[in-house]
Amino acid sequence: MSRRNFLGTASCAALGSTTFLSSVLNLGLANSLAAMSMPSGANNDYKALVCILLSGGNDSFNMLVPRTGTHYNEYAATRSNLALTQGNLLPINFTDNNGKQFGVHPSMPEIQTLFNSNKLSFISNIGTLVEPTTKAQYLGNNVTLPVGLFSHADQIQQWQTSIPQTRESKGWGGRMADILQAGNANQNISMNISLSGSNIFQVGNSATEYAIRASAGGSVGIRAYEGTSALDIALANGAQSLLNQQYQDIFKGTFANKITEAQSNHQEFSTAISGAPMLTTSFSDNDLSANMELIAKTIAVRSTLNMSRQTFFINFGGWDHHDNVLENQAAMLGVLSKAMSEFQTAMEELGLSDAVTTFTMSDFGRTLTSNGNGTDHAWGGNVMVMGGDVNGGQIFGEYPSLALGSNDDVGGAVLLPSISTDEYFAEISQWFGVSNGDLSYVLPNLGNFYSVGSGTAPIGFMA
Repeated sequence: MSRRNFLGTASCAALGSTTFLSSVLNLGLANSLAAMSMPSGANNDYKALVCILLSGGNDSFNMLVPRTGTHYNEYAATRSNLALTQGNLLPINFTDNNGKQFGVHPSMPEIQTLFNSNKLSFISNIGTLVEPTTKAQYLGNNVTLPVGLFSHADQIQQWQTSIPQTRESKGWGGRMADILQAGNANQNISMNISLSGSNIFQVGNSATEYAIRASAGGSVGIRAYEGTSALDIALANGAQSLLNQQYQDIFKGTFANKITEAQSNHQEFSTAISGAPMLTTSFSDNDLSANMELIAKTIAVRSTLNMSRQTFFINFGGWDHHDNVLENQAAMLGVLSKAMSEFQTAMEELGLSDAVTTFTMSDFGRTLTSNGNGTDHAWGGNVMVMGGDVNGGQIFGEYPSLALGSNDDVGGAVLLPSISTDEYFAEISQWFGVSNGDLSYVLPNLGNFYSVGSGTAPIGFMA
C-alpha cells in the first residue's frame, strides 16, 4: 500500500470527511507544472467531461448487437444461451460498411432515443494497446502487450492512465488538469471532481481530485463544524485551537494549513451548491442518477465557482458478471440508460449540451462465448460517448466479426481491439482544449497510433 493510500484510508476514514479525502492528504508536495498552453478563449467559455467507469468489465457485445440476417445469426451462434432475442433488440438507425444493422439492449430505450436523435455514438472494439497489434503478432508473442492483460486490477488502472505497458499511478485526466487547471479563475478547488472518492484517472503530477458525495448533497466538511450541539461546538473549538497553533515542525504546520484550507474550500463549494437553480429535469431514485444530478448542479454553479474547465468521475461498479449475466446486465444497463438520458436532458435545460461530453469506459470486454451462465475476462469492447458536440448517431471503428476463429478472435472468444484507448482519449482531450503540443504529455503512447498535427481527428466522433 502506498503512503498516500495508507494516509487516505487511515486518517481520512477516521475523520469521516470528504474534505480530507479531497485535499488534506494530497499535500501538494509533488512537482508543480505550470499551465503549458491554455487554449485561446478558455477563460471565456466552459467545457466539462463526465467519465462513467463501468468497473468490472461490461459485456458490451450484448449492449450493442447486430440485429439482422446472417450477422444476427453469427452473433446468436457464438453467444449461444447468452444471445438476446432478435425481436427484443431496440433498432438504431445505422448500417455499417458491411451491411450490418444494429440494435441496443432492450433495457436501453433511452440510449436508443439518444442515438437516433444524434446525441450519442458508440465506439466499437476498443481496448488497451501499447502499439498496433495484429492477431499474428499476438499469437507469435512478438509485440508489446499491456501488463496484466485480462486482470481487473491492471486493466482498470490502464483505462485510467492510458499507459498500459507499466503500472502507473497518474491518470490522463490528472495530466490534463496539470496543464489546464491554471485556466480556472478558482485555484482553491480542483477542476477534477470525483463522485467516487479517490481514483487514478484524476490524479496528475500536481492535480488531485476533489471528492463530493451525492448522499451528503455535495462536499462534506469537518463534522463538528457542521453541528450545533454543545459537544459539536466544543469539538469545533478544540479543533480550531489546534489549527491556530504555530507549528515549528514543517509537516505539522503544512498539515494544519491544509486542513484549514480544505474546510474553507468545503464552505465555498457548499455555498455555491446551495445557490444552484432548481432543475425541472427529473432524476431516478438510484445512486448513479443521484450522482449525475449532483454533477448537473455543480455544472449549474460553474460561474459561482469560477470554473472554465471541469472533469467529473463516477465509478459505477458491479459489471463482473461471471454468472447471471443476462439478469444482472438487464438491470444495470437500464439504470445506466436512464441516468445518461436524464443528465443529457439536464444539460439541455441549462443550455450546455454542446459544452459537456459524457463518455464511458470499462476494464475490458468479455468473452463472446458463455461459461455456462456468464462470461469471462476478455479484451476489446464497446463504449458510448454523448453530448451536443458529439457526431451522434454513428458507430465509429469497425464492429468486429463475432464468429469464432475470425481475424478478430485471438483465442478463447477474446476480441483483439482495433482502436486504442489513446485514440479515444486523444479526441476527447483535443475537444477539451489540450493542444497538439501537450498531447504527448497527456497520452505518451499516442504517437504509436495517431499522427499529431495531421489535421485529421484520431477517430472522428467529436465535432
